[in-house]
Amino acid sequence: MIRFESDYAEGAHQRILTRLMETNEEQTPGYGMDEHCERARTYIQKACEDDNADVHFLVGGTQTNTTIISSILRPHQGAVAATTGHIAVHETGAIEATGHKVLTLPSADGKITAQQVKELYDAHWEDVTHEHMVQPGLVYISHPTENGTTYSKSELEALSEVCRQCRLPLVMDGARLGYGLVAQDNDLSLADIARLCDVFYIGGTKVGAMFGEAVVIINEHLKKDFRYFIKQRGGMLAKGRLLGIQFETLFEDGLYYEISNHAVELAMQIREAFVEKGFALKYDSTTNQQFPILSNDVLTKLSENYSFSYWEQVDATHSVVRFCTSWATKKADVEMLIEDIKKLEYS
Repeated sequence: MIRFESDYAEGAHQRILTRLMETNEEQTPGYGMDEHCERARTYIQKACEDDNADVHFLVGGTQTNTTIISSILRPHQGAVAATTGHIAVHETGAIEATGHKVLTLPSADGKITAQQVKELYDAHWEDVTHEHMVQPGLVYISHPTENGTTYSKSELEALSEVCRQCRLPLVMDGARLGYGLVAQDNDLSLADIARLCDVFYIGGTKVGAMFGEAVVIINEHLKKDFRYFIKQRGGMLAKGRLLGIQFETLFEDGLYYEISNHAVELAMQIREAFVEKGFALKYDSTTNQQFPILSNDVLTKLSENYSFSYWEQVDATHSVVRFCTSWATKKADVEMLIEDIKKLEYS
């Protein structure tokens, strides 16, 4: 069985494993205060073109989203997100468990717009009974989104401007950020994201690391006491150097972008194969996630040799599924899939 259902099916890039072995018996301070974490912070600050950015290392995405969002919001506030946003649909109510509601906005492609945010904000404050309602306290987006789509620089600039007008911190979930940064139509850099967002994180778990996410805090008001929040949420890893070593390896010479590009190139080959065969795509994704609409017969046929994720039902005989590549996807496996796609009967 060849697996295309996620980008975290494999362990970690060989260079990371080698570095972990090489440093295995080093004695270092704990809790992210070691020289490896410090070097990783410096590399990330350089990539963000911001020497004042605070960089913290956590273990996983849900833990990271929960820690960031709960550190920003006051008890009566909620997080604004797309209806398909990760915190709204795939984190088992983790944000709500901290006492904060997720305020969802409709979205056809996983993205939300500046206009939507402004309208929600105005509607709240123009309601004479607004103190009886959850107050919008921040805006959460992901890049790429759950549907593999990405924000353009102009879209992110518009969102950033509205958020600053409304004094709503803009938080970007970057669990798959590497795949977005190397997408063919991407015009955003890490420096742009650092300039336009208050907080974002760089995903490692899904982009070559064994585990780990790097939180980057730009907004000075949000930096205070963040390590306290990490500890309180159970995210302060005693052997913190294990996180630092991984991001040090990913960012010291461009490995993060190199392996992200590998995944996206293969995903675009899969996309092209489905399109050439006549299958429609649910979302216009230029990242490592592709969402073809396939008949039940085709799904049954492909399931004989490949695993992929069910996404949603279209009608009685068709469904949207996700094929996801990773930093470790083998070219030969993609070539085999493409040959099998060519043999399918379109229906």
